[in-house]
This record gives sequence, structure tokens and C-alpha cells, in this order.
Amino acid sequence: MTVPQGGAAATPVRAPGGAGPVVDLRAVSKVFAAAGRGAVRPVEALAGIDLAIERGEFVSLIGPSGCGKSTLLRVIGDLTPATTGTVTVNGKAADRARRDRDYGMVFQAPVLFDWRTVQKNVELPLEIIGRPRGEREARAREMLDLVELAEFTGHHPWQLSGGMQQRVAIARALALDPAILLMDEPFGALDEMTRERMNLELLRIWERTGTTVVFVTHSIPEAVFLSTRVVVMSARPGRITDVVPVDLPRSRGVETRELERYFELVTRVRESLRGGEGAAGAPARVRAEGLSA
Repeated sequence: MTVPQGGAAATPVRAPGGAGPVVDLRAVSKVFAAAGRGAVRPVEALAGIDLAIERGEFVSLIGPSGCGKSTLLRVIGDLTPATTGTVTVNGKAADRARRDRDYGMVFQAPVLFDWRTVQKNVELPLEIIGRPRGEREARAREMLDLVELAEFTGHHPWQLSGGMQQRVAIARALALDPAILLMDEPFGALDEMTRERMNLELLRIWERTGTTVVFVTHSIPEAVFLSTRVVVMSARPGRITDVVPVDLPRSRGVETRELERYFELVTRVRESLRGGEGAAGAPARVRAEGLSA
């Protein structure tokens, strides 16, 4: 892939058939205004973000703490507006895509309601939009079967492990069949063994649903293992300093982490992070690229 340097922006590669990327960010910046009457200056969280993500990709955002990864995810999901630039999702403005429920969101904490059963937690978004009871029950069961929790429909969240709770959160996020799944460090609080199992579960779900995934993580091995591309960001203000295509086989398992190519890619991302520390260079237009891995 080509990441042009300097001020000139390249046109993003389009998907076959003339369709545009499912996520298209152009010259996006985000500045948080100073709070109160004190002398605290505005915080520039993102600067010059250009990124195109094609349908069906799994793209991870990685960078140092405070670089704006989660802010960028929230800008894509219209949870916080961009200060400048344009955000297009599914060919429409981000706020329109949010109203059309094109997004599913999974946070670091599962954010489940303890007084509702697992089944009722997954039904919640369908209930909010007024879907008939039979339809939402059937859809919730389908999603719980997808995340392999069909036998726990009558349990409450407090009866489940942390990894199982996150699988319920993923099932709920997928209940409305979103075009894009936004995930903000969903496995960050899990132990290493559970996290690796959840990585495998997520890949299985991604392959079955074909949903486009944008994933925030601090873990270089996790980013490489999961992704079709890893987007490397600099320290604040967050800029995209590198994009690493991941050419590992599409079907990945525990043996993938033992491949020489896997270690090479982990090293490449780590070196990119080191090279991007404190970087404040000109923004780059990041082109979406079809991968055959």
C-alpha cells in the first residue's frame, strides 16, 4: 500500500463495482475546548486524520496512551463530533449513519444490566426500537448462539465470567445487524489466557458475519493477530504515521502466533510505534487496500 508523504492527499482506492469505503475520513481533527474559566488550554486530540476502510475489513487502531485512538473511534461512531473534516459512513454523514443504526459499539466494560437476563440484555436494542416480542426473542437467541452462549439465556450477568459478559455485549451489539462494529479495548480488562480465547472467538464471529470491525487496542500482538490492517498513531495530537497490512492467512488459530511472519509483523508495528513517538509530521492519506490473506 502507499502512504503518500507531504501535504498532497491521494484519492482512496475504491471497492470493486465503484462502491466507496464503508468508513471514509478526510482531514479530520478534534479539539476539546477548555473547560470552565481557568487557564486550561484547549486540547488538540486528533489532527489531519485521513483514513479509508473497506467493507469487511478488520482494522485495529494502536498508539501510545492519550493519542486519540478512542476519540477517533467515537468520531467514526458520531459519539463525539469532529471539529474539522468530513466523516462518511456507508456513504452518508456520520450522524445519519448513527440514526440509521449502522453501528454496533462494544466498550471495555460490558455495560450489562444485572437485573435483566442474558437474553433480555441482548434484546434491549430491539426492544428500544419497538421490534415485536417474537422477533426480538428469536434474534437474541440467534446472536447468543453465534457467541456460543445459547445455554445461558436465563442467567444474569453477575453469574457469568468476564469473558462471557463481553460475549453477551458483542451479541447485543450485533443484534441490529450493524454494518460496522466499533470496539474500544473490549478485552483490556481480561487475563491473558481469556484474552487470547476471546481473540479467537471474535475472529470466528467476524468471519461468519462479514461485519466491518474497527478495533482499539494497546496490545501489538493482539492487533496483528486480529487485523487485516494495523493503523499506527502518534502521540497527541493523534496522527496516522503508518499503516501495516497484515498478510497472515485469513483463518487464524493458536498456531498463527508461532509463525515467523507473525513475529515479523509484530516487530514492524513495534518499530512503527517507536518511530511515531512524538511525531507531528504532515498528515497522510491512507488508502484502503484489498487483501487476499
